[in-house]
Amino acid sequence: MKKLIVAMVALSFWAPLSFADDEIGIFETILESSDPFFETYTALEQAIAGSSLELQAVHNVRVPDAKHKARLYVLTSPALVEAAAAESPRTVSAQILRIAVFTSGDQQNTFVNMANPVAHAMIYFAESSNYDALVASAEKVAGEMRELVTTIPGRAVSVQTEPLRSEKHYNKFKGDGPARMMAKFRTWDKSQLLILEDSAANFETVVEDVVAALHVSNDTNDVSDPTAWEVISNIRVRDDVVHLGLSNPFIEDKMIGINSSYRKEGKSAQSPYPGVDHIAALPTEVLIVREGGQTKVFHYGQMWRMQLYFWDSGYRAFTANMGVPGDIVEAIEEAVLE
Repeated sequence: MKKLIVAMVALSFWAPLSFADDEIGIFETILESSDPFFETYTALEQAIAGSSLELQAVHNVRVPDAKHKARLYVLTSPALVEAAAAESPRTVSAQILRIAVFTSGDQQNTFVNMANPVAHAMIYFAESSNYDALVASAEKVAGEMRELVTTIPGRAVSVQTEPLRSEKHYNKFKGDGPARMMAKFRTWDKSQLLILEDSAANFETVVEDVVAALHVSNDTNDVSDPTAWEVISNIRVRDDVVHLGLSNPFIEDKMIGINSSYRKEGKSAQSPYPGVDHIAALPTEVLIVREGGQTKVFHYGQMWRMQLYFWDSGYRAFTANMGVPGDIVEAIEEAVLE
């Protein structure tokens, strides 16, 4: 059930949020646009350019059968990066911001949503001694992201969307329900899988080599090939960490399809893939970290990540796609280690 939790008043976009215990979405819808897709994302890009947020990447997401339109924006906030400067570089995923523009519904209306910075801060900063200040900083950034759409024709909203969880659940996130065993009951740090390590002195060389290894797209739309990676964002967040955002036709097809397959709300012949509203789960991530005298390359266990963003797809969707997370993990590791 979607929860409308913030009054649609301009000043409320800047106010700290007050969540009910179980109402925090990993995604948040921020605009029901009255403009078409192109005009909406053009206006959003103009708003980003005039804001304090930094645009890092734009990616046109491939929806199965081109039944919907979808566009992803990857951003960072200098203020949030500064607030997290003393945190481990391995918490960098909390500092990567994502906004999606997509069409859905029988009339293919345009919507804007975002990956919720507050929910991500609750996960990655849970053990920080500066937790309260970091969550407050994420709340402020979320307000800036909502502010981007206030001049676009339509209805600016703040709707927490599924999966919905409590702050306590995010703090110790190991998966959801009976599927937790699939993620091996791991928290975020245990779900960061080490691909390779080298000396700290070789950090820049490792960054260059990993980027080159992963940018292997053959420019096809083959949804059966998990290996055709594209590096859609390459962000040096700090001197000791580079965040790479990856995608390909396979992961986009699976991501949208898994959430759409067992979903009834918003699904019709004219809108067959309501799971397009989950594209802000992209890109999947590779972290290159310099810490403790070493350079380390991590990526996430994909079952952990799949549950974080797609648990509302239902347990049947997970059991029907048990092989997908392993295919993605294997494709990333093979590309980096080749």
